[in-house]
Amino acid sequence: MAKLYFKYGAMTAGKTIDVITTAYKYNSWDMHAIIVKPKIDTKANDYVASRIGLYKRANLVLAEDDSIIEKIKKYENLRCIVIDEAQFLTERQVYELVIITKQLDVPVICFGLKVDFQGKLFKGSDALLRYADSLEELTAICNCGKKARFNARKIDNEYTFDGEQVLIGADESYEPLCEKCFLEKVLIPHSKEFQKILTKE
Repeated sequence: MAKLYFKYGAMTAGKTIDVITTAYKYNSWDMHAIIVKPKIDTKANDYVASRIGLYKRANLVLAEDDSIIEKIKKYENLRCIVIDEAQFLTERQVYELVIITKQLDVPVICFGLKVDFQGKLFKGSDALLRYADSLEELTAICNCGKKARFNARKIDNEYTFDGEQVLIGADESYEPLCEKCFLEKVLIPHSKEFQKILTKE
């Protein structure tokens, strides 16, 4: 029986590179694999693109109300589905991935962020953490040299804790941070909840 995989990591962990190389490995052996991305990720339009310059056109670009099961019917002999920016999937789409792996016997490998710039789970990531058969954390590096697990948002080169969860912009608007740096640079200066704890209000 096929499995649902979720490989997650902070910004710069190399997730999109893995998306491209995973699909390439399957297709190099004539095992048909497709690349899928959510439409909400507009930074590269119909492509998946890494920060080091690798890019590949996605086979499917999903809107929030799209059914993955319906969309993949046009592909014959499908051997693997590889998904970039999986944090942007809806909960229903993740449920469909479970059906695809368990009833259609097609493995699905998802790559994405686990948490947003406030340290909160994305809906897609939340569902994948609950339903994936295999979880793997990919390594990104904080500017202090430690493993980065969080994604800090910067506006005009200043850390921020305010704004919409999804803000697609330039690469320099986000920075991978370890737990200690995220606490000291983002949470303590900008989170009212953390400030209340520190001031014992």
